[in-house]
Amino acid sequence: MAKKAQSATGRSEGGASEAPAVHVVDDDADVRVALDSLFRSVGLPTRLYGSAQEFLQSGQTQSAGCLVLDIRLPGLSGLDFQERLAAAGVRMPVILMTGHGDIPMTVRGMKAGAVDFLAKPFRDQDMLDAVTLALERDTALRGEQAGLDEIKARYAELSPREKEIMEHVAKGLMNKQIAYELGLSEITVKIHRANAMRKMAAKSVVEFVKMAERLKG
Repeated sequence: MAKKAQSATGRSEGGASEAPAVHVVDDDADVRVALDSLFRSVGLPTRLYGSAQEFLQSGQTQSAGCLVLDIRLPGLSGLDFQERLAAAGVRMPVILMTGHGDIPMTVRGMKAGAVDFLAKPFRDQDMLDAVTLALERDTALRGEQAGLDEIKARYAELSPREKEIMEHVAKGLMNKQIAYELGLSEITVKIHRANAMRKMAAKSVVEFVKMAERLKG
């Protein structure tokens, strides 16, 4: 990976972006600038940070994109930072890089969910391939989350009884069984079930049950 001597532009160092961006965290300014040049050469916006703390303070942890993270950082290490982000619910895909990697570090990083682990110096194409995969993963994760948020919003519109009926349907119980369990008439159960499925926009019982399973997390 070629390095450039000039410093990164202010536009690259932090700042918000609506488009998915590659967030680079490395305390080596030359590495940051080289990666900025590489990613922008293929049309990918970048955001550059000299430390894990700088990235945390940027307000970008929940934005679309991926994180290219150096393991050897001042203060909090890249591996510790990766685990802290995961614990905090930050789902941005991570690519780890290091000039001093070893097998235990690689295993730890991959177990924590890293998309890839690249040893410096790495080929530009290897980094671009890893970033492409990470951005695809981020898009998929965001799509899944958007779908879950929509299901949760619909579920919030159900009455307590409709939620109760949905829970029993998810257990595989028939209307007659649900009626017995809840002390209701079978026709009442049918009405509540139909209303719940309509509000949830479930086209079938199978889809209705899948929604219930997703809500359980």
